[in-house]
Amino acid sequence: TIIYGIIMMYIDFHTHAFVDAIADRAIAKLENTMMTSGYPDPTPPVTRGTVGELLEKLDEWEVDRAVVLPIATKPSQQKTINDWAASAMSDKLYFFGTVHPDAEDAFDELERIKALGLKGIKLHPDYQGFFADDERLFPLYRKCAELGLPVIFHAGLDALSMDCIHCTPQMSAKVHKAVPEMTMILAHLGGNECWDDVEKYLVGEDIYMDTAFIEGHIPDEQAERIIKNHGADRILFASDCPWHPSTAEKSLINRLSLTDEEREKIFFKNALKLLEEIKR
Repeated sequence: TIIYGIIMMYIDFHTHAFVDAIADRAIAKLENTMMTSGYPDPTPPVTRGTVGELLEKLDEWEVDRAVVLPIATKPSQQKTINDWAASAMSDKLYFFGTVHPDAEDAFDELERIKALGLKGIKLHPDYQGFFADDERLFPLYRKCAELGLPVIFHAGLDALSMDCIHCTPQMSAKVHKAVPEMTMILAHLGGNECWDDVEKYLVGEDIYMDTAFIEGHIPDEQAERIIKNHGADRILFASDCPWHPSTAEKSLINRLSLTDEEREKIFFKNALKLLEEIKR
C-alpha cells in the first residue's frame, strides 16, 4: 500500500482466533460478557473467531500480516492450544503461545513453545486469575526472558472484571523494574481506560505498548501525547480483532500528527524487529 508517497506495510500485532469447532461458542460467550458487563461503549465482534474469517478480513482491511494471541484459561488447555497455534501458522499469521500460571508444567511448556516456533507468550491476568505484579509470577517472566520470548499482557480494564483491574500501569511498572530483561508488551496502549496512569507510570520506560481497541476509547490528543512521549519505536499497531476491525486503529494512527517515519515504525517496522529477533 502506498501511503504518503511511501510503501506501507501493516502488521496487526493483536488479534484473536479459535479452533473452528469451538470458535462460534467462544465468541458468543465473550460477546455476552462484553455486552452485559456495563463496559463503556461495548462493541459486537466483527468475526466469529475462525482463522479463515480472520484471513478474509485482513485482506478486506488491507492488512498484510497479523499476530494471533491465544489464551489458556485452564492449565489443562495449554498444550492443546499451543499445538493448534503451531499448526495454524502461515506466511500471513504469526502465533504467540500460551501458558497458564497455575500449570505445574508451565516452565516445560515454555521450552516447548520455543521449540514449536511460536513467537512469544500471551498472558491475560483477568481470565487466568492473577495480578500481574504477583511475585510468584516473576520466575515465569524470567524464564520467558531467558528463552527470548516476548510477553504480551492484557493491561487495564477488562469486561470480565469491571470492579478489579488485574494489570494496572503501577503493576506493570513494578514488573518491569523487577524483570527488566523481559521484553514486555502492554496491550491497549499500556492500560485500557487507565490512560492518565499510563502517562504517570509507564511513558518513557523500555516497554512496548500496542494500540489494540483504543480507537474511540481514548481522546486523540492523549493517544498522540502518549505515543510521542513514549516513542514511536515502542508502539505496535494492533486492533484486538474481533472486537475492533484493523481499520479502526489504522484510522486513528493516520489521523494523529505523526511523521511518516513514526507511522512506518508503528505499522510494521517495530513488529518485524520483534518477530525477527525471536528467530535468533
